[in-house]
Amino acid sequence: MSVILAIDTSTDRTSVAIVRDGKPLVELNHDDPLAHGEILPKLVKEALLAENKIDCVAIGMGPGPFTGLRVGIAFGQSFALGRGIPWIGVSSLDAIAVNVGEEDFIVAIDARRKELFWARYFEGKRISEPAVNVHQIVEELGVHIVRRPPTALAIAELATTQNLREPSYIRRPDAYPLPTGINFRAAAMMDAVALYGLEKEIYSSEDPWSLAQFKEELAAKDRYYIVAESEGKVVGYAGVMPAGDVTDILTMTVDSHYRRKGIAREFLKRLIDWSRNKKVEAIMLEVRVNNLEAIPLYEGNGFRTISQRPDYYGPGKDALVMRKELRS
Repeated sequence: MSVILAIDTSTDRTSVAIVRDGKPLVELNHDDPLAHGEILPKLVKEALLAENKIDCVAIGMGPGPFTGLRVGIAFGQSFALGRGIPWIGVSSLDAIAVNVGEEDFIVAIDARRKELFWARYFEGKRISEPAVNVHQIVEELGVHIVRRPPTALAIAELATTQNLREPSYIRRPDAYPLPTGINFRAAAMMDAVALYGLEKEIYSSEDPWSLAQFKEELAAKDRYYIVAESEGKVVGYAGVMPAGDVTDILTMTVDSHYRRKGIAREFLKRLIDWSRNKKVEAIMLEVRVNNLEAIPLYEGNGFRTISQRPDYYGPGKDALVMRKELRS
């Protein structure tokens, strides 16, 4: 008897399945491009209720967006190591191609930046190496394109014939390593007091938000707030909200003792990803004209100054209004 735990996080979907001797026992999916790290352990825990004795782990090895893909690979390898069982790597594109039922077709995964990770198949076999190109180039090939997430059941099926040992990232990642010793998570109402305390400490002379304001913001359903923690202590927070056809960064604050560690960079990346998921045209922010630490960070991430607001932060304290296009 062979029991396989299969995992794939190569797309916006987190997919988990357990298969015993080729027969599926459970399959669980969750669609959210920002939640792989949070959701995957929960889905695996739930799946293990159906069968806890696992003989090997099958992992979708991509291609796919770097951050999401590495979550599944790291988790699957760690699970296998912890249990003392083997792990098997499987092409996520090949998993999509399982049972397509066409002679000549292309399998594609959204690579963002208006690009696709793709490969061509003929009579069920891949005839090209995985590649990344803009949508137009792939579409001009004139072959039917299959665009759907791979299933963990297909990953388990291919585990009997494949064993890839290296991830298929295809292009260099945009992502930087997460700051050492820092945990990022969604903010909750219980964080209001800690956020207010940090706000008062940093903006004591600049009309800081009140505790009531933080509670109101954290209760709002259309906001996205995240916090950074070091050894359980909140050392930073950031938030964004929809505003018509754009999103607006409301705040991005880091404890002075924890700056220059990449926390703000990670905050910005997550706020941008959340905004992209909202399908808005752009993301905007205000920054003090003399903030020589923040402005290069924003410019390096594609923000451009579009206007200036006099006295935005008080008399003589002007702000630059910056915008990053999310759709062209």
